[in-house]
Amino acid sequence: MKNVVIIATGGTIAGSGKIGESASYQAGTINVKQIVDSIPQIDTLANLTMIQLCNLDSNDIGISHWKKLREYCERYDKDDSIDGIVITHGTDTLEETAFFLNLTLNCHKPVVLTGSMRPATSTSADGPMNLYQAVALACSTDAYDAGVLALFSDTIYSGRDLQKTNSYKTDAFKMGEFGSLGYMRDDQVYLLSEPHKKHTHQTIFANLSIDILPKVGIYYVHSDCDPQLLEDMMKRYDGVVIAGTGSGNYPSAIKDVIEKNDDCILVRSSRVIEGAVFDSKYFDPELKTIPALKFSPQKARILLQLSLLVTKEPKKIKEIFSVY
Repeated sequence: MKNVVIIATGGTIAGSGKIGESASYQAGTINVKQIVDSIPQIDTLANLTMIQLCNLDSNDIGISHWKKLREYCERYDKDDSIDGIVITHGTDTLEETAFFLNLTLNCHKPVVLTGSMRPATSTSADGPMNLYQAVALACSTDAYDAGVLALFSDTIYSGRDLQKTNSYKTDAFKMGEFGSLGYMRDDQVYLLSEPHKKHTHQTIFANLSIDILPKVGIYYVHSDCDPQLLEDMMKRYDGVVIAGTGSGNYPSAIKDVIEKNDDCILVRSSRVIEGAVFDSKYFDPELKTIPALKFSPQKARILLQLSLLVTKEPKKIKEIFSVY
């Protein structure tokens, strides 16, 4: 039988509220053993080792927890007795944790993130089935060297492209135009494609010693957005990701601020879920920004933070964005 480690961080999957209700609850109140004990037959999939790293709402998960997750995953990747790793996590920021780990883990074994949209005390809670299938996926040899994965609602996603797209449905995650990597039928794994971009042990970040990440913020573009706020952010931050309209666009007042910048690294992304951001001769004729391509503002922020640990040169950072 396979051996799988479950690292629990809290979230809705560990949440509780009024029995039967799914809308009002407190995340991170139930420990991982209680969750596992509520899932019939999960112990037939693998021998489970359970670690309660923390028990938090995912809005309180940050770099200190990412570093601990990275440490645990790399430790168990080197442990010949362990076949795979599952991380339970709140859904609000799961995509950020998955993306960070996908870029920084020096790992080969399956690492699968999962969670739920309904608390454990709700009617038809989705967490038990998600965790059951995540363990099954972590046992699969097909998931080996596939980068960080996520499992929700019978669907297998890439940690690079996963994005939460719904605030209340159980089928809350998508990979946009990429669809998915595969699907599950009970405990059966059907991986149909694999990530093309470099990930985990293949990246330049996998061997980095990461203590503190550079300070990078996100400036959200909207009608009548304040150019002074962007100027202030550029003075205070090592880098700023601009969440622009359309294909990374912004008002002329914002363009004027950008064209005066020579110090802060700027990335142009989009607040639109689908599509991509490329160089723009109109909005950025002097190439003062780095296009985020398909990355959401929150993922562009993480990639810029990691890139700044390697180089401060905009041309090299632009190359990193195209590689990963």
